[in-house]
Amino acid sequence: MTDETGTQLTKAQHIAAELKQAIERGDYGPGDRLPGENALAAQYDVASLTARRALRILRTEGLIETKKGAGARVISFHPIRRRGIQRLARGQWGSGKTVWLADDHRAPDVDKITVLEDVAPPQHVSEVLELAADETVCVRSRRYIMEGRPVMVAKSYLPHSLVAGSPITQADTGPGGIYARLADLGHAPARFREEIRVRMPSAEEAAQLAIPTDRTVIKLARTAFDAEGRAVEINEMTMDSAAYVLDYEFDA
Repeated sequence: MTDETGTQLTKAQHIAAELKQAIERGDYGPGDRLPGENALAAQYDVASLTARRALRILRTEGLIETKKGAGARVISFHPIRRRGIQRLARGQWGSGKTVWLADDHRAPDVDKITVLEDVAPPQHVSEVLELAADETVCVRSRRYIMEGRPVMVAKSYLPHSLVAGSPITQADTGPGGIYARLADLGHAPARFREEIRVRMPSAEEAAQLAIPTDRTVIKLARTAFDAEGRAVEINEMTMDSAAYVLDYEFDA
């Protein structure tokens, strides 16, 4: 058994590939239940364990969800199209809008947020923010939920000396979020840098995002620089790879 590129597939991969094609054709719609392990084993003349592995592949890819006693169902969640250029435009946060409005019509809920002041930063954060040996940071941690599903956890680091006493040290930063408040402080972001990589999650990250430990996460680190070229914020995001499409559109 091979795929369209001629790559040899295991029996489980072959079953998963055919089920994926059926989902993409619309044979199984959002919320529909897939055949169970025993039915798949009989259909493909394989062991139940092989059928179970096939379903596990689809779950890892984020196509289905499995619940004990309820079988496997096609996920109804529509991935977030994250428009990386538009969401960071000053016209977005500068007008008091949330950056999420640039993505699609949905806005996430933040179900967990902590703000810690005067914290010793990790070494890499200290280096990027160019902090002195005894300088500390304000750390904002939050988890984002979309349609009842955890999609991202994020942690922002900002120089404590820069933001102390401002709304940035509060849970609700107000309209426009962190970047609008940095502008109020005279350090509006003038340039951003984003670094993206994909890796397997730690056990803690998988638990926070409620994903299988064998599903990859997108690690996105963004640094905001003010007009003087000073790094004023580092935002480290861990995203469920099955929940996002990263969209970058810009003029040539």
